[in-house]
Amino acid sequence: MLLVSTGYDVVVADDGFAALLQLRKTEPDVIVSDLEMPRMSGFELLSVVRRRFPQILTLAMSGAYGDERVPVGVIADGFYAKGGPPENLFRAIEQVIHAAPARSSAHRHEVAPAWVPRNGNDSHGTPYVMVSCEECLRVFQLAVIEEETLQVLEVPCRFCPNKNRYIIEPSGHDAREACA
Repeated sequence: MLLVSTGYDVVVADDGFAALLQLRKTEPDVIVSDLEMPRMSGFELLSVVRRRFPQILTLAMSGAYGDERVPVGVIADGFYAKGGPPENLFRAIEQVIHAAPARSSAHRHEVAPAWVPRNGNDSHGTPYVMVSCEECLRVFQLAVIEEETLQVLEVPCRFCPNKNRYIIEPSGHDAREACA
């Protein structure tokens, strides 16, 4: 409502999956995404958007971080710390828009890592994640021997010669500690 009241055209999605469906219908200039959403987090959504739609500007937002800088590991052009005055949100959007020419050319050459959620433990108690290959689109299970917090990891696909870059999505509590 705040953005509409200041003249922005706004389309709303309940979660990351709904946002991706909206992108099939219309391509916005800027995506403003909360990092904590049900079903598909903002971490995952922003990673997918950067890979599939590098021309779209992105602004992450969260109440879990107090700083106005983009938290470490978040793939976004800007950041808004929720809880501040609305003017901070408007300023963050304007900064992303004004920095667009320099950033959009850089995004075309950058391959964003995928954010993958933790999937639990296998039958032997070993933690694992599921990785989707960017090239062949096949999904494979990957044991998590040592969990690296907010680090880009690389693994070869089990089906094709492609190498896939990914980050294991931290839980809400772990994310705040890692970025503090």
